[in-house]
Amino acid sequence: MKVFVIGSGGREHALVWSLARSPLVKQIYSATGNAGILKQTAPSGVSASDINSIAEFAAREEIDLVVVGPEQPLVDGLVDALAAKGVAVFGPSQAAARLEGSKVFAKEFMARHNIPTARYRVVENAEDALKVGASGYFSFPVVVKAEGLAAGKGVVIAEDEAQARQAIEELLVERKLGEAGARLVIEECLAGRELSYLVFSDGKDFMPMPVAQDHKRAFAGDRGPNTGGMGAFSTPGLLDAELERRIVSEVVEPTLAAARAEGFPFRGVLYCGLMITDEGPKTLEYNVRFGDPETQAILRRLDSDFAEIALAVAQGAVSRVKPRWSSDATTCVVMASAGYPGSYATGKTITGIDEAEGLDDVVVFHAGTKLNADRRVETAGGRVLGVTARAATLEEATANAYEAVSRIRFEGMQFRRDIGTRVNVFPK
Repeated sequence: MKVFVIGSGGREHALVWSLARSPLVKQIYSATGNAGILKQTAPSGVSASDINSIAEFAAREEIDLVVVGPEQPLVDGLVDALAAKGVAVFGPSQAAARLEGSKVFAKEFMARHNIPTARYRVVENAEDALKVGASGYFSFPVVVKAEGLAAGKGVVIAEDEAQARQAIEELLVERKLGEAGARLVIEECLAGRELSYLVFSDGKDFMPMPVAQDHKRAFAGDRGPNTGGMGAFSTPGLLDAELERRIVSEVVEPTLAAARAEGFPFRGVLYCGLMITDEGPKTLEYNVRFGDPETQAILRRLDSDFAEIALAVAQGAVSRVKPRWSSDATTCVVMASAGYPGSYATGKTITGIDEAEGLDDVVVFHAGTKLNADRRVETAGGRVLGVTARAATLEEATANAYEAVSRIRFEGMQFRRDIGTRVNVFPK
């Protein structure tokens, strides 16, 4: 097969790495890749944001499968453009991508179909938003969400009325995130254990993946601002059988059935961001693609052919494949630029990647990197690398990931030192 991967981050490098291991794949093309992706792919010469050029390239080069990593091209209708040219694509339609593209649509969709979620209000102006905050309908802390895509920066957990007022002012009035903040969702802050539950879906059938746990806050101890994700781990035992049954029966199956009923059968990866509360699982959000950095942790546990799975999803034939998942654990530690998720400098030379990958079962996934004029790898983004280890136990995987991190150097690097250590694991 000839495969075309869209996207340039750590998630996309993990997708490329997985596809490259498949005997079915003879060539991988990329759009705007990082230094790691470009080692394993041929550049297409088109931008990941140029939908028409991507569709034309895929048709002209007779691409057998397009794998879309990030959410923006999905929300913009890339899958529809490819389908119109007869190209198989791993990802949901534009209509289905509204589940991530609009938090208002997603919350109203959940409400229509009785999918458990937090209580919420939708507001379109600052006056109404402030009234909701002061009404007592929600107790503090309260969650303030920008409606649109915001690269992980559109959610504020306001501890008191002053913080809620500030978030409303920045998002809705100052438009800190542009049109993504044209409407806000204000919702109760759920308490419990957060986890990510992902499934492959072809619109009819679905297959679950191993559970991963993300770390959104910038600093150890879950302190600091929300980020796109500072690390993740995946290990057996994060769910017991009864809880997984409830997640499937109360969230996953109703979501997929409702999508079919509303005319947009979901094909691709459905990511359910959940809070496990005393009342059971509640849906925090949907994503319509792999998470980042959960992908790095999850795909390192896949022992079967990812290309075969992705093609089956694209062809509406999920039932014909049976993924094999390892009982090993994985830990991914994100190394970021100083200042992330705020402003940060780039162009810092990175050393030690080869040394880190010389350790047993360690893969360093590139995120914000590029090759400079001297062919050296340097930083080119906020999240720079996802150092990912696999081992028989979570403790071993975590220790190995941090040992690998210790071999890597770049000016101003920052990372959390508690990835994989704050775990609630159910007995097997």
